[in-house]
Amino acid sequence: MPRAIWSGSISFGLVNIPVKLYNAVSRKQVSFHQMDARTGARVRMKRVSAADGTEVPYEQIVKGYELSPEHYVLLEPAELDALDPDGTRTIDIEEFIDLADIDPIYFDAAYYVAPVKTAEKPYALLVQAMEQQGKVAIARFVMRTKQYLAALRAKDGALLLSTMVYADEVAPVEDVPELASLQDVKVSDKELVMASQLIESLSTEFEPSRFRDEYRDRLLELIERKAEGEPAIVPAEAPAATGVVDLMAALEASVAKAREARRRHPTASDGDAAGGEGDEAEPVTSEAAATSA
Repeated sequence: MPRAIWSGSISFGLVNIPVKLYNAVSRKQVSFHQMDARTGARVRMKRVSAADGTEVPYEQIVKGYELSPEHYVLLEPAELDALDPDGTRTIDIEEFIDLADIDPIYFDAAYYVAPVKTAEKPYALLVQAMEQQGKVAIARFVMRTKQYLAALRAKDGALLLSTMVYADEVAPVEDVPELASLQDVKVSDKELVMASQLIESLSTEFEPSRFRDEYRDRLLELIERKAEGEPAIVPAEAPAATGVVDLMAALEASVAKAREARRRHPTASDGDAAGGEGDEAEPVTSEAAATSA
């Protein structure tokens, strides 16, 4: 049974809907401890002073902001506590917008929003109204002394809350120097046709269950083998790619491979097996692409 990590209410105009937040994502990371290879004992970390190497008691630790190398402003816990936002225990909706207006780069962590027993009707009313309007609510709330910007949206008859990063936390694309030169890159019509055909050949409906963390699976298998005393199998290192790739040849080969994979797929329709209506079974050549362009 999952445990609620926050409780409060949604403030919607003059309506308050008591709710609880539950984690919508459960990370499946494999955790490790640092060990002493000589003895197999755990390695313990200590907080020590850089001045003399002595261990610093926890109650003597304060936060410091580095102004310049080795020059810090020290902040006491009470000074930081005074800046904490008021814990109002409400998710204050400020506006409604279209989901398409939010760039996914702004989304952070996701939570399910559940109503308490006495708030099921106003909760359901808000969900159905948002679904009918196709709108997302932008709100603010405080959790664990931190104020969050959040997006509330209706999903499968319930509310999903996604915390959001602030605009000044998104790194400008101009800060990436390699992207600046892209405006000078010229793409031919033939290359664009082939790339579009490759995208079409690989297009399908998203099924999250088809994707797994393959590294985590291999890591757990390795741990299980070593726990049973079996030797580890170290795969040979893949050769590094060398040489200049012929872009058109690579696109044509990719389209052919994608179409062949689609024909072999067990869910392929008769149209797919024959290449699809209006979709030739063989990859389009450079000359055909030029004609299409």
